[in-house]
Amino acid sequence: MVVVASLRLPSLTSLFFASSRSTHRAPVALFRRRHSCRRQPFLAAAKFSAQSAASSPPETTEELAVNQKKSSKNNQDRVITPRSQDFNAWYLDVIANAELADYGPVRGTMVIRPYGYAIWEAIQDYLNVKFKETGHSNMYFPQFIPYSFIEKEASHVEGFSPELAVVTIGGGKELEEKLVVRPTSETIVNHMFTQWIHSYRDLPLLINQWANVTRWEMRTKPFVRTLEFLWQEGHTAHATPEEAEEEAMKMIDVYTKFAYEEAAIPVVVGRKSREETFAGAVRTYTIEAMMGDRKALQAGTSHNLGQNFSRAFDTQFMDENGQRQHIWQTSWAVSTRFVGGIIMTHGDDAGLMLPPKLAPVQVVIVPIWKKDDEKAGVLNAASSVKEVLHSAGVKVKLDDSDMRTPGWKFNFWEMKGVPIRIEIGPRDVASGSVVISRRDVPGKQGKVFGISMEPSTLVGYVKDKLDEIQASLLAKATSFRDSNIVDVSSYDELKEAISQGKWARGPWSASDEDEARVKEETGATIRCFPFEQPAGTKTCLMTGQPAGEIAIFAKSY
Repeated sequence: MVVVASLRLPSLTSLFFASSRSTHRAPVALFRRRHSCRRQPFLAAAKFSAQSAASSPPETTEELAVNQKKSSKNNQDRVITPRSQDFNAWYLDVIANAELADYGPVRGTMVIRPYGYAIWEAIQDYLNVKFKETGHSNMYFPQFIPYSFIEKEASHVEGFSPELAVVTIGGGKELEEKLVVRPTSETIVNHMFTQWIHSYRDLPLLINQWANVTRWEMRTKPFVRTLEFLWQEGHTAHATPEEAEEEAMKMIDVYTKFAYEEAAIPVVVGRKSREETFAGAVRTYTIEAMMGDRKALQAGTSHNLGQNFSRAFDTQFMDENGQRQHIWQTSWAVSTRFVGGIIMTHGDDAGLMLPPKLAPVQVVIVPIWKKDDEKAGVLNAASSVKEVLHSAGVKVKLDDSDMRTPGWKFNFWEMKGVPIRIEIGPRDVASGSVVISRRDVPGKQGKVFGISMEPSTLVGYVKDKLDEIQASLLAKATSFRDSNIVDVSSYDELKEAISQGKWARGPWSASDEDEARVKEETGATIRCFPFEQPAGTKTCLMTGQPAGEIAIFAKSY
């Protein structure tokens, strides 16, 4: 029997048409209209194609100039909004043109296309290894959760109530109890922990699941905030509060290393304020990333849940002294939001710029020929180069299609953020060399001629360049971040920094009410109290009283 479940939700009109439209910004609650994506398959980036000559300058420059002129004419309307003109429109254009995602039939949902999903798979591959190295096992929990579970933890239900999707009908009948479509899994995890944990010998219990989550967001942005998204969520149970705190810190460290070493995003790691702490947690640790528009993105969190959920669900164990104790817990997660973070941190007016360690394609080979009798030799050489790189563990793509010009291919793969392009023409075949261009260095400066096809030379050169690009992206993002964080010592200075679109960093010991005032008056929130704190005495920027820590304020996604 097929069971049909329906959702009883607020009016779709009220959910998706509440936000106002702007003449300069796309509607925040919606993705761009479907037809705009269909008509913009890629950016014909003149400033890149002008430098994308054939592999050997004298032989193929003229032909490419002609081809690129045709390509530019054919695609003159297929442009991407400059980042400096409209960052949100630029972001949506990149997602459409780089073929990362498309619109789902329900407003606020998205279909992740193969190239976008491949980036998510690269994130999964890295984290899965780290989770298992730290003793965690993967498993899966149902996405339907009894509503009564959500109600058991007071702050949890209060925090998530506005975002819940609730199933009330199944199989054509009214359900005896409403079911919540998973917004997060702390409640159902605790229900199962209560059945699995009985003794201190059952602890610690360390699990992770890769799953989808539904949160009925009022304002959506693809990858960053959608009604449904993909994530991993770790859940652990411990015998002592010290073990739980150690676990929460360990996992935020895993996320921090991933951000720096794989995504080339220089996050600020720290503790959330009481107002920004996860609903039901004792402490929340976060990694905060600065996007290209200088807004903050909460890229990953790790929560010390204390005994809040174990007391609500009466999850107990018998300790070594024969006493019944409630377990201590953590939960931690990153999601497909990280894909959005990568786009907004590294992308430019030509499209994506992917860090090599996460790029689905690290090297694209574009063969170039002018005459039919040159084609076979060029393609054979290109295939050999592909095999050499593939055998060395490089993720390489040979674009040997003859339906598009070389200039079109250059623009297309630049849009998709491929770190390195290799060009091979007839003279390169004759000389046994290739031309290599870097995505992160546009124009002639990023192009090197005469790199030998000899396997050991070519492989070494390509791998060195991939490492250089990875480091260069991190260095550039770090410089951008540091130049846009302002140290402040008064509320007026904080307001000035925020009005300039920057992050404000200053001493803070004020009340929750003062924090709410900052949010109301500036639109900024405390992103975190960084783990790295300056030495010496500090005075709260708001109250003038002694402050033990500095906080970072910023507008955020």
